[in-house]
Amino acid sequence: MGKDTIKTPDGRYLVVKGRLWRCSNPDLPEQVHREQVKHLMSARRMVRDAKASRDESQEREARQQVDQAKRALGERGPVWWSDGEPDYTQCRIENTPYAEWYRSLQEASE
Repeated sequence: MGKDTIKTPDGRYLVVKGRLWRCSNPDLPEQVHREQVKHLMSARRMVRDAKASRDESQEREARQQVDQAKRALGERGPVWWSDGEPDYTQCRIENTPYAEWYRSLQEASE
């Protein structure tokens, strides 16, 4: 995680530039998590290379692989928590139930 990236208190999201991004499922076995992260990084490199060569077909395939890895990690697709709370991925934090918590962090750092 970058120095300006923080997790919500419940561990569900990373806050990046004021937006929420779903974290990986913490209940995944470490080996599965490691393998999927490796797959994700490889797929991202494939996206980069396909874009550089302007190969749209390869880029589509690589993006599908990124999506598969993110779904396997729990970062996309059905939420990995079971308490019925909705998914706030990509929402501005000030428009979510985390707004007050985030404001308190900002006030404490001033």
